[in-house]
Amino acid sequence: MRTPSHPLRIVRIVLATCLFAAVTLLFLGAGWHLSLWLGWAARIQFLPALMALDFAVLAGLILLTLVFGRLYCSVICPLGVMQDIFGFFGKRARKNRYSHSPEKKWLRYGVLALFILCLVLGFAPVTTLLAPYSAYGRIVNSLFRPLYDLLGNALAAVESNYDSYLFGQTELWMRSVTTFVLALLTLGLLGLLAWRNGRTYCNTICPVGTILSFFARFSLLRVQLDKTKCKNCSLCEKNCKASAIDYKAGTVDYSRCVACGDCLGQCRHDALHYRLVRPAAQASDAAAPDLNRRAMLTGTALALGTAAMAQTRLKVDGGMAVIEDKQTPHRQTPVTPPGSVSARHMQRHCTACQLCVSACPNNVLRPSTDPLHLMQPVMSFERGFCRPECTRCSLVCPTGAIRPVSREDKTAIHVGHAVWIAANCLPVANGDSCGACARHCPAWAIHMVDYTTPDGRQVRVPAVNAERCIGCGKCENLCPARPFSAIYVEGHTTHHID
Repeated sequence: MRTPSHPLRIVRIVLATCLFAAVTLLFLGAGWHLSLWLGWAARIQFLPALMALDFAVLAGLILLTLVFGRLYCSVICPLGVMQDIFGFFGKRARKNRYSHSPEKKWLRYGVLALFILCLVLGFAPVTTLLAPYSAYGRIVNSLFRPLYDLLGNALAAVESNYDSYLFGQTELWMRSVTTFVLALLTLGLLGLLAWRNGRTYCNTICPVGTILSFFARFSLLRVQLDKTKCKNCSLCEKNCKASAIDYKAGTVDYSRCVACGDCLGQCRHDALHYRLVRPAAQASDAAAPDLNRRAMLTGTALALGTAAMAQTRLKVDGGMAVIEDKQTPHRQTPVTPPGSVSARHMQRHCTACQLCVSACPNNVLRPSTDPLHLMQPVMSFERGFCRPECTRCSLVCPTGAIRPVSREDKTAIHVGHAVWIAANCLPVANGDSCGACARHCPAWAIHMVDYTTPDGRQVRVPAVNAERCIGCGKCENLCPARPFSAIYVEGHTTHHID
């Protein structure tokens, strides 16, 4: 006989579904106006709020944990909800598949210590790989976004036959092989762990889950096991995806319990309840007051201390000739988006969630393959250029790695400067007249000058005024030279404003 779902489980599923859909739509780029309206779903994530030093959100999440337990992990965190989806299908394959396991403190606190150390030192590869919200963002952006765009293109092709243009064609391309492979491996590993063992990642690896576990021990509302009514049927333990219930000892590990409510609906003897901690329970917990107080202080110090340290185009021309794809030039200094302030600021604050990459309408942002800035966004101009009127990446960034900038301010931010390569320039190579870069420069930083080629020919070539150039990349993108542009943008380590 099927047992009815507990109200806590029903409410948790409804809220988790709404928040999961909101975050997923953000990364799918489902309409710019919709993305602006759903931006709050990214800003209430724990690690982005920590990196942005949004103490109001952090205080709210800590308060939520102190009242309800680790509800954040089962409702707000998209990676946690994704694991629940895999776990759901795992339970359908085999019911009552879970069992209690002791807390692996050495692994949990070891990973947390490594995460904090890398966060303080600004070693991005480790922090970006461990950040749960960012891991989910990379999975959606690299694996699901192409499928979403492919569906949109199919609908656009169909509706064009009826003179309707609600859906637009989207160019499909691989932004980063490295990010794609890491996203695929993350999805496979987390999916396998969740399908077999439930919340293994959350309770052994995830640094956010470990930080919140310090506060969850003192939550006002907890799952409590009444040993006087318990018949030792073990259904609660076998349905606890966090492996937090030990029915033999009559205990619940509140540091790992995510308040999902799955166990409550399984108990047939009214022995499990999610309710306020009774005085008797408080008295029994008082057996180790120093340990509890130390855990509470440790959690607060970790949350606040870590926050403080975190501060420290088309291929055919006219249907006739095939145009060779442009290749990415080697840049001594990567170009980071306007609002990112400097390469150091980006490295220390960005969690490589790929939300800005999803939001970029000009195909300029892509994940970096540099090991020290792994998967953090950099600008490249083979498929587009950074339009002066576009500020989307700065508006969606939840961590403050890209600070909000206005359209007026953006045109005064110098993120890089153009560099001319004589050997690639068409006038120098074959005597053709060009000047495309000078005609299209929005900052009037390029003008044509006389130039004598090595073989004595007189041609007109571009000269760059580096003081005027803002590094938008329009010259590089529109340069007709192939496969490498005759003019490219070199980044500035620190941006400056006129």
